[in-house]
Amino acid sequence: MFERLYDTAEQANIQFVGYASERARYDFGIVYTTAFFGKPLIICMQTNRSSLLDYDDLDNLLYLQRAFHLDAREADEVSVFLKQLIPTMPVKEQY
Repeated sequence: MFERLYDTAEQANIQFVGYASERARYDFGIVYTTAFFGKPLIICMQTNRSSLLDYDDLDNLLYLQRAFHLDAREADEVSVFLKQLIPTMPVKEQY
């Protein structure tokens, strides 16, 4: 038995972006949506891992390391790169 928590559909903006550093190549899909408190869904296409991140979350390098299987230097590079793309915006009320 299960209880359906939500089932919604919306038109979302999706951005695909890739870049190469001296150490690695990165390909991300960024899904901008009004769901999930307005946080974009960041998808790493190399690792098939994803996370909901807003601009302020990009300062948490330990979280980025765990979320996308990065070392400390890579997490810093990814943070700097994604900060150029993710808008600063207040978290939206969901409930």
